[in-house]
Order: sequence, then C-alpha cells, then structure tokens
Amino acid sequence: MATYERETYLRAPFEDVWEFHSATTGLTAVTPRFMNLQVEASRGPDGEPDPDILEKGSEIDLSMRPFGVGPRQGWTSRIVERRRDGQAGLFRDTMHDGPFERWVHTHSFYADAGGTILRDRVEYRLPFGELARLAEPFGDIGFEPMFRYRHRETKRRLE
Repeated sequence: MATYERETYLRAPFEDVWEFHSATTGLTAVTPRFMNLQVEASRGPDGEPDPDILEKGSEIDLSMRPFGVGPRQGWTSRIVERRRDGQAGLFRDTMHDGPFERWVHTHSFYADAGGTILRDRVEYRLPFGELARLAEPFGDIGFEPMFRYRHRETKRRLE
C-alpha cells in the first residue's frame, strides 16, 4: 500500500492543536477551497447528529468536487481510533464508499518545546486494481498541495 506523510512544527500549545483537530470544523477550516469540500452529515458513536468532538465510532459524510470539475465524489469517513496519553495523541479515520480502494489517515500530535508536532500519514490504495498500483508512487504529487495547505492553514489559525 502506498503512503504519504507530512510533518509540521507549530508554535501552538498541544491542547489547542488537539482541540482544533477534534471537531469537524477543524477539518473544513483547513481544507483548500479548490477541493469544494462539503460536510453532508456527521454522527457521534451513539448516532447523535453533529457531535462537538469526533470520538472513536463517529462518522462524517463528505463530498468534494476538486476544481469544480466532474461530479461530486462522496464518501464516509469513520473514526476508528482515538487516543491520548498526556501530551501526545492521535486519531485515525478510514474512508468508506469513497474514491479510494483503501484510505487510512492517521493524525498524530506531540507536545514539543512549548509547541506541537503535527503529523499526517495516509496509507492508500487507488481503485482499478493492478493498473492503478503503478500510479501509487505518484500519489505525493496529488496529496502534497492539499496537505501543505492544511498544515500552513493550521499554523496561520493557531500560532
């Protein structure tokens, strides 16, 4: 499976970074406009609509239309893990019924020297079987602008 990673140091307290990324509003705030992202619905693990915190078991129904081209692509993102141990934490989401055959996104946060290290790791598999596997090494080309924007926007909002 192909992997993409990006790491950034933020001059912002761990608590602020953790809280910001724990809500759907954090996701929409740092997604580039060119993705045309829409949150169609979100549910907590108990089915509660629009939860304040995305806990393990929460689901978000999303759609996007990159650059306004083609039909909207929809998927459900499910939080499959969320843990925190003092000044470190992570949450992991998986894509269901979406444009990737497999998508596992791990968001990690570590307190460091008065700030926070933010790390995104995406493990993915493109659709269309073996033919698509040949293109997976080039995934960074597609992911880099989006995650660069996300990290830069997180810095702008929290530092």
